[in-house]
Amino acid sequence: MIEKYNKIYFIGIGGIGMSSIALYFLDLGKTVGGYDKTRTDLTINLENQGAKIHYNLKISKIPSVFKNKQDTLIIYTPAISKDNIELDFFIKKSYNYLKRSEALGLISQNKFCIAIAGTHGKTTTSIILSHLLYENNISFTSFVGGISENYNSNYIEKGQDIILVEADEFDRSFLTLKPNIACITSIDLDHLDIYNSRKDLQNSFNEFARNLEKDGMLFKNFDLEIDGISYGFDSNAEYSIVNYKTVNDSAFFDIIYKNGKCENIRFEMPGKHNASNALAAFAICKELKINDGNLKKSLATFKGVKRRFSYVLKSPKILIDDYAHHPKEIQAIKDSIFSLYPEKIIMAIFQPHLFSRTRDFMNEFASTLSMFHEIVLLDIYPAREEPIENINSNELLNKIDNNNKKLIKKIELENHIINSKADVIVVMGAGDISNEVENIKNAILI
Repeated sequence: MIEKYNKIYFIGIGGIGMSSIALYFLDLGKTVGGYDKTRTDLTINLENQGAKIHYNLKISKIPSVFKNKQDTLIIYTPAISKDNIELDFFIKKSYNYLKRSEALGLISQNKFCIAIAGTHGKTTTSIILSHLLYENNISFTSFVGGISENYNSNYIEKGQDIILVEADEFDRSFLTLKPNIACITSIDLDHLDIYNSRKDLQNSFNEFARNLEKDGMLFKNFDLEIDGISYGFDSNAEYSIVNYKTVNDSAFFDIIYKNGKCENIRFEMPGKHNASNALAAFAICKELKINDGNLKKSLATFKGVKRRFSYVLKSPKILIDDYAHHPKEIQAIKDSIFSLYPEKIIMAIFQPHLFSRTRDFMNEFASTLSMFHEIVLLDIYPAREEPIENINSNELLNKIDNNNKKLIKKIELENHIINSKADVIVVMGAGDISNEVENIKNAILI
């Protein structure tokens, strides 16, 4: 059904999930266009490949080539509200339209589908798996929610036999998929604007697991209470990591599984949480009959994921950039950094993401951030939300049990960095904090 359209128009085309689908249709030779509120590296890349994109939300700005409803399919992100004037225009004109997740469901239909789900870790796992498949000449196309350092893209293509997708639990999007192989990395409470309770979230993941094709296979983190092939650091897992250590910022470990042992694996992303993601990708590849030696070699050449424990500087100070925006993710970052640099003073710069998430996890954020030696907070990044009364970064600051804390504006960051005694600085958040990383780097180098 989806292939019959020659023109594809995206509302929210610059999103990390949307842009990969846009690249896919450009690859197929379709006419691609869309709207987004901000011009970014992702949209510039799409423009360079022929996409017609505008940034002014007006019906008159929609290119005339997309005004033929018989030949045009509309794809929109769930972050766009139904009262968006462009989406409203297309609905009233009786265009065919799909959510991003529905489009992915149709793209992967009748293909061998691998779907990676989880409240944390799905992006890194998907990109590691993409790299392992690419390096081992497996025919696949992947749609991922981050930028691979190896391929500088969120769309990686080496054939069409396997469709690899990052399965997003937001808005229950992943329920449109019918995977042959699925993986669940984590189920931690999040998106309370969508899910009413932990049980509600768990039920959604259970439904995702039931969506497996007949004879499908589910991999799951050992800690999760769901049936599947387990992986993790626990010796009772069917795929387990032993002898984990870090040397010069690289991780080394062995993998033990039912029919063998793969020893002395080198992996460039430090942190046990990242090793666990690599283990999930390894386990899936074993079911695809890729041998240990090739997987070990491929893991060693994996360069990482942009904004996932990304080293921006290693001297004169260490600067790390990470997408962490949930207390569990911040905890994983904290554990990794303190393990790597036990003698150094460590500063966390955190931009909370969403008023609702800050409200729902206020105490957990405060508890986790309190463990850093120095804490710098920025104002909440609202994304799709309107402000919530009495929910702000100052409330979070007051709950942090650490006297070395401060709430500042972005414009004050450079000066604060210059005057700080921190040896290691980690920048965290899913908003626009990433735009400040270059300025922070320059302030360090002054």
